[in-house]
Amino acid sequence: MSSPSATFVVWSSAWLNGFAAADDVLDALQQWAELHEVVAADVGTAATLDIPVREEQPGQAAALLAALRRAGASGGRLVLPVPGDVRGLGQSGEFAAEALHAGEAVVHGSLGIVPDAVADGVLRWTVFDLGQPPVANHVPLGEAEHELTGAMRVAAGLLTELGVAKQRAGVREELRERVAAQTRVSWPEGMPQRALRVLQRATEVSAILDLANEDEPGGALSASAAMRRAEALRPLFDAVRVARCAAIDEAVRALSTPAERH
Repeated sequence: MSSPSATFVVWSSAWLNGFAAADDVLDALQQWAELHEVVAADVGTAATLDIPVREEQPGQAAALLAALRRAGASGGRLVLPVPGDVRGLGQSGEFAAEALHAGEAVVHGSLGIVPDAVADGVLRWTVFDLGQPPVANHVPLGEAEHELTGAMRVAAGLLTELGVAKQRAGVREELRERVAAQTRVSWPEGMPQRALRVLQRATEVSAILDLANEDEPGGALSASAAMRRAEALRPLFDAVRVARCAAIDEAVRALSTPAERH
């Protein structure tokens, strides 16, 4: 599915470049939580960006947008780190650790931003000053889409052979329902159609992965079958993650280029 970080990085980039109003960004974030809190990771960042430090009463979502303006941000990146791959997070160990724990983060220039569900209906965004923009791990959208399609084809054959669908009645309908639920995310006007297509495909693949994981370990007939299933799923997980980041990168570029405004 999409993520709070994906929603925020696209909408905030659109706002920074005149493609959306601040209220549009705040409305889009409501899809993820009723209340959005904002804190700085340390006193220095709090003073520079005029947002509360962790130990203080948190600020609200509008304060996060104001912080982006103060930092001179123009367009951000989505980062979806996993153990063994924390590229794009820079040299800040604390930021990398929190982003890895969350499984997602936003990099806006020299700022790192991590969302965390701290209570039911409450999402807290912690802002880190990274000193300088981390090196981007850019993958062209066409390459990411190709890898996603290829990985899906290979893994689908293995999953069919291992009988995942046979272990679960009504699996096709369940997949359709999950995909429909995961695609109820709004995007700014001007969102590139190819990026939307890749995000949709990634959502479909993610739904298949979720079902396959829920079938473990009962769906595997033997230890060797379980190992083969894990091998089939691993490249899909990676391909979905890379494709989502590439699609969001494409969207941010489109919404950050004056010549492409409508």
